[in-house]
Amino acid sequence: MSDKPSVLFVCVHNAGRSQMAAGWLTHLAGDRIQVRSAGSAPAESINPAAIAAMREVGIDITAEQPKVLTVEAVEASDVVITMGCGDACPIFPGKRYEDWKLEDPAGQGIDAVRPIRDEIHARIEKLIKELT
Repeated sequence: MSDKPSVLFVCVHNAGRSQMAAGWLTHLAGDRIQVRSAGSAPAESINPAAIAAMREVGIDITAEQPKVLTVEAVEASDVVITMGCGDACPIFPGKRYEDWKLEDPAGQGIDAVRPIRDEIHARIEKLIKELT
């Protein structure tokens, strides 16, 4: 890893879990960690319930857009965290890979998204301690 580690969050639509994770990591780590997110089949827009759940904790992810997963994004990242993208994520030697089993917030209301947001928060705090 370089002096400034980089983390890539990947889920299928890059509209919920990976966007919330990127929002938490950016918010909590500031410029100490480079943050990316992408999806194997990106949605048109961010999940409104994810936006609302993050807004409740003071994090604004409304400016984000789902992005397609590229080989370049994986190559440029030290840590790749998948959240249900299956085999779509390319594997490169020397990268740290984690698969976070998280419920998919797609199509769910804010009451169902809050616990997902909070679980991601706890995992992000642990990740920051490991990387800094």
